[in-house]
Order: sequence, then structure tokens, then C-alpha cells
Amino acid sequence: MDAIKTIIESRKATAAVIGLGYVGLPLAVEMLAAGFNVIGIDLDRNKIAALKQGKSYILDVDDQLISSAVTSGQFYPTSDFGNLAKADTVSICVPTPLSKSRDPDISFILAATEEIRKYLHKDQLIVLESTTYPGTTEELILPELGSSGLRVGSDFYLAFSPERIDPGNKAFTTRNTPKIVGGVTPECTEIAHLFYSQFIDKVFPVTSTKCAEMVKLLENTFRSVNIGMVNEMAQMCDLLGVDVYEVIDAAATKPFGFIPFYPGPGLGGHCIPIDPHYLAWKLKALNFQARFIELASEINGMMPAVVTSLVADGLNRSAKSIRNSKILVLGVAYKKNVSDCRESPALDVMRMLSEKGADLIYNDPYVPTLRLGKTIINSTELNSDSIAMQDCVIILTDHSDYDFKNIAATAQLIIDTRNATKDLHMFTNHILKLGAGNNARAISQHEDGHERASLNLTAH
Repeated sequence: MDAIKTIIESRKATAAVIGLGYVGLPLAVEMLAAGFNVIGIDLDRNKIAALKQGKSYILDVDDQLISSAVTSGQFYPTSDFGNLAKADTVSICVPTPLSKSRDPDISFILAATEEIRKYLHKDQLIVLESTTYPGTTEELILPELGSSGLRVGSDFYLAFSPERIDPGNKAFTTRNTPKIVGGVTPECTEIAHLFYSQFIDKVFPVTSTKCAEMVKLLENTFRSVNIGMVNEMAQMCDLLGVDVYEVIDAAATKPFGFIPFYPGPGLGGHCIPIDPHYLAWKLKALNFQARFIELASEINGMMPAVVTSLVADGLNRSAKSIRNSKILVLGVAYKKNVSDCRESPALDVMRMLSEKGADLIYNDPYVPTLRLGKTIINSTELNSDSIAMQDCVIILTDHSDYDFKNIAATAQLIIDTRNATKDLHMFTNHILKLGAGNNARAISQHEDGHERASLNLTAH
């Protein structure tokens, strides 16, 4: 144990990162900044080729930093797992998607573990960062590595440390976002804590890998449930003629007991739509139904249909239907100022509109090409003419690049699902906002002013 502590504290350890995506590459960059030599392993040979040329495919990682680290030899990107034999630490940052049946797909974790097992050696730290269900580290990884004959806690060290990356967040990066670590044994926790403390500002140890695994699931289930609640609140406000954003902002003036969440077209990204299902799946084996998780998933999953219904209602005001209407989608990434389209609700909205016969195009400054079903489409150029000729413009991702005032001044109809036009009060006649009370206000009134008929904004 003294040997690995010494090499970590002196920062002479060689660190390996398996999986060089949105989590692994920024993590490798922080290790490099702390002075560690880093081996980056990924099976995507296009990524490896780009990194060897000093080019980053992650917006938060600068090309120059990669280029200088590769040129100096401090960073070695490769697809060859044999390089793990030279590593003192190994961080596993591989994807953990859901299968079509919404069950956890941990095949990437198992494949990485099998490779690590081949090259496992004494005084080596293994840390799983990929989000997974509680028990994965001890129930799956430990038996595989333990079959080498090496003993955990004395010969090698095994821990779980949940990734907390937030792509595009300039305020909280890998370095200044507090890190949770939990080891299989107290010795494992100690070594993992020591390692991450070299390049993360604050590291908090917990008593077990299962606790650390549960931390990440709690964080994202918390967000999923609260977003589901506010998405349902948005539909209520539409029916009641109340602006949900005004309600939320007013509630947020309370200095205790309230955290603001905001509605949108659905959940996106790799974490929030997926991680709660890992917990629900695990609990099914214990005969426990995770009702909050399932209800939130149901509400969030129906939001693309709610948006599609709002588009139909907006077009109907001009005696138009979705079929054959020219519709421009603004933003297809799952959140603003990133290029990640994984689980993006924009894809579901576009699919629904396409199935209803819309003449559909999109613009996203971060996503030049997009696969929609079996079709590859390109981001269209955004200008006054391309906006004016559309029957409807839908704001699905509120990128900072967009000039929403000019867009609103040019568009015939805007469906705003992100409150991007909140200050454009002069254009309210042709802007419909999700959750802004459009349903109750968009009424037809008889001559006597008493009888009213409201539009239906519920999902079909």
C-alpha cells in the first residue's frame, strides 16, 4: 500500500482512462494538468485518430491542450488494452445505456473489466465511474478481478466514484465539482481518495461502493422526479391560463424549502432519462416498485406529444394542419450550448411531426448533421428568409447563439418550449409557450362575451 501511495503523491503514477467521451476525456485532461502521464483507451478509432492529431471532439476540451500533451508524450491515446499493463490507476468511463426493454446494458463495463483482468497487477487502483445499479462494483467487477489471485485491499484496490460531469457548464467543471469515492475496503477508499485528491478540489469518501453508486442515482432521480412534477404543472397552468414560469419565479423568492425546476419538451442526455431506471430495475428483484421513478418517466416521456399537440393548436389558428406545413426546429441537442443529442426530446418531437406529414427542417449550430430514423439530414442555414417562409418555428433547444428577438420578428408562428422568448412581450400574438397559459387564453368568444371554448393541449 505504501508503494502506490508514494507514486500517487509524487504524481509519477501512470493513469489509464477507458472511454474517452464526455466523461473520460475531461477526466484525463485534469489528470494531465496535475502532472500524471495518461493512457487514454477507446475502441472508436476515429476518436483516437483525432486525439493523436491534437484535435478534441469535446467542446469543453481545448485542442491546444490535447496537442501539447500528445506531442510531449504525456498523453497516449490508443485502442490497445495491452497498455493497461503499464498503468498504476485505471478509471472506467464507458457508456451504460438501457436496452430496448429498459433494462440496464452493462456490457461495456463487463468488456472493460475483462480487459483489465488480463493486465491486472499488484499495487493497481481500479475505479468505476460509469453510472450503474447499486451492487455492480462488488457483485460483477470484484469477482472478475479477484479471480486473478490478487487480493482486493492489499494487492489491488477497487472503488466506485460516480461521474458528475455537466457538459457545457463553465462554472462547474470536472476539477471543482466535488467527487464521491467509495471503496470495497477501507484501504480501497483511502487509495481512491488519495488519487482523486491530486486533481479534484474536494473529494468526499463514503463507506462502500454501493453507497457511492446510490449517490449518483439519487442525484438524477431527484432531478427526474422534480422535472416530471414541473412538466405536469406546466400542463395544469396551460389549462388554468397561468404562466408557469411566472409561478416558478415567484415561488423561488422563498429563501428556504424550494428549488426551482423548469419545464421543457422532455428529458435528454445520457444521465437523467436513464439513471433512475437502473435503480427501478434493481429494486424489482427485491419486489419493490419505484413508483415515483415510473410516474416521472411517464410524464417526462409524454412531453414530446404535448409539444406536438401545441404545434397542431398553433397552426390551427391559421386554419393549417401539421401535414404539409413547413416547420423549422431550432436546436436538436438535449441542452443548450452542447452537441450531444443522446436521448434528446427534439428527436421524438421531430419524429412525431414527420409521421404527421410535416415538411420538416432543423437548425443547430452544434449539430451539423442528424440521423432521424434511417434518414441523415443536415442543419439548414438560418436567416430571415428561411425563417419567414416557415409556417411554424419550434424552439426545442435555447442555444445562446440564437437571436430570439430577430427570430420572433420574422417568424409567422413560434412554439417556445424553453421560455426563450420570455422578454419578447411585443410578439405575444404569434408566440405560444409551453406552460404559459396559452390554452385558456387562446379562446373563441361569442358576441355576448360569455361562452368560451378552449383548445386541448393534452397529449393524444
